[in-house]
Amino acid sequence: MPVLTVQTNVPLDGVVVSDILKDASKAVARLLSKPESYVMISIRHGIPMSMGGSEEPAAHGELISIGGLTPANNKKISAAISEIFQQKANIQPGRFYIKFTDVKGSDMGFNGSTF
Repeated sequence: MPVLTVQTNVPLDGVVVSDILKDASKAVARLLSKPESYVMISIRHGIPMSMGGSEEPAAHGELISIGGLTPANNKKISAAISEIFQQKANIQPGRFYIKFTDVKGSDMGFNGSTF
């Protein structure tokens, strides 16, 4: 049930967003050893955002997962997701924060119940 939500100030109108969604979904599933069928990726783009007093391309992401978020995995995921957004949206890794949140199954709803 990993959910990755990314917000960026970069307008992605000229970018094939589905490529970012596919690449991020595969990376999250692979690095967390979770079935991709449970991975959700959401991107909001073109929103006002400043980082370090600059409105240069930047992004903020949050990855929520039931398990699998370890210090080692978090580093790998941060590198993989940052690389995808650098290649596809020209957002430099130093302008991309990612928050990792590990939740209990009872704290995540799905299909009218919880995990």
